[in-house]
Amino acid sequence: MLPQDHSDPRAPWVIATRESRLALWQAEHVQALLRERFGHPVELLGMTTRGDQILDRTLSKVGGKGLFVKELEVALEEGRAHLAVHSLKDVPMELPEGFVLAAVLEREDPRDAFVSNHHASVDELPQGAVVGTSSLRRVVQLRAMRPDLRVEPLRGNLDTRLRKLDEGHYDAIVLAAAGLVRLGLAPRIRAVFEPGAMIPAAGQGALGIEVRTGQAALREKLATLVHQPSWLAVHAERAVSRTLAGSCSVPLAAHATWHGEELRLAAAIGDPNAAEAPLLRSHAAGPVLDTAAAEALGVQAAEALLAQGADRILKSL
Repeated sequence: MLPQDHSDPRAPWVIATRESRLALWQAEHVQALLRERFGHPVELLGMTTRGDQILDRTLSKVGGKGLFVKELEVALEEGRAHLAVHSLKDVPMELPEGFVLAAVLEREDPRDAFVSNHHASVDELPQGAVVGTSSLRRVVQLRAMRPDLRVEPLRGNLDTRLRKLDEGHYDAIVLAAAGLVRLGLAPRIRAVFEPGAMIPAAGQGALGIEVRTGQAALREKLATLVHQPSWLAVHAERAVSRTLAGSCSVPLAAHATWHGEELRLAAAIGDPNAAEAPLLRSHAAGPVLDTAAAEALGVQAAEALLAQGADRILKSL
C-alpha cells in the first residue's frame, strides 16, 4: 500500500529524503516544483541513512554511495513514501528491480570547487599541503595535478566538512560546487576546477527523482519535469560507470557537455594504489537524440578506457 490511496486525488505525495541540510534543500526544491506544476499537496519524510551514520570510514570501504539511497528505497517499497529525491551522483548505476529513475531536473554547476581559507587555488598551495576529500575520483586527479599534496580523507555532510576546514584540519578541501551554490555558500568557493583539469563525477550537479516502477500515473506526471539536455548528458555519464562497474570504490570520472546537437563526453580513471600511475583518459562525441544514443556514447568512452588498460585498475581495487 502507498501512504495515501491514489483514488483520493488530494492525497499528498510523500517525498523520502535524507535529513542533511543539502538533502532537505533538494527535497524542498522538488516539493515546490510539484506544488507549482500540479497544485498538489506534497509532504516530506526525513530519514537518516547508514551513509549519514558511518563517518569514521571512507564510503569505498563500507558499501559505497548506495548507503545514502537504500533506506529511502525501503520507504518507497514499504509504502511510506511515493518518491525519493537524490543527488544523482550518489545513485548506484543499477537500480534495484522495481525502481526507476523517473526524472532528472536541470543541472546545477557540475564542477568541483576548491575551498580554502588561506589559498586562492590548488596551484597556490604550498608543497605538502593537506587537502581533504574522500572521493577516490578527486584523489587520483589531485595527485595528477600536484603529486606533492597530502590528500586526506574527509567525511560528513557539507557543513561538517566546512567546519573541519575552519578548525584547521586541512589547508583546503574539494567539494561539489552545486551543493555550495544551493545552500547559499558560493562565497566559500575560491576557485572551480574546469572539467578539463578535474573531470566531475557521473551525474554531479543533477537531481534525480526515483519511484517504484509500477507507479505509472505518478511517473507520467514526473516525466514533465525532465530537463532533456541534462537527462541525456547524465545517461551518457552513467553508462560509462555502468560499463566499468563504477561505484565510489572506483576512481572514475565522466562528464558530458553539449555543443549544439553534439554531446561530447570525457572520462578518466586512475589507480589510487599507485600514485605514480598516469590517469587514463578517453573522449567520445556524436549527435545524441535519445537515451539509447546517450548510453551508447558512454559505452564507447568506457571501452576506450578499457583499451588503455582500465581493466587492470579495476582488478586491483
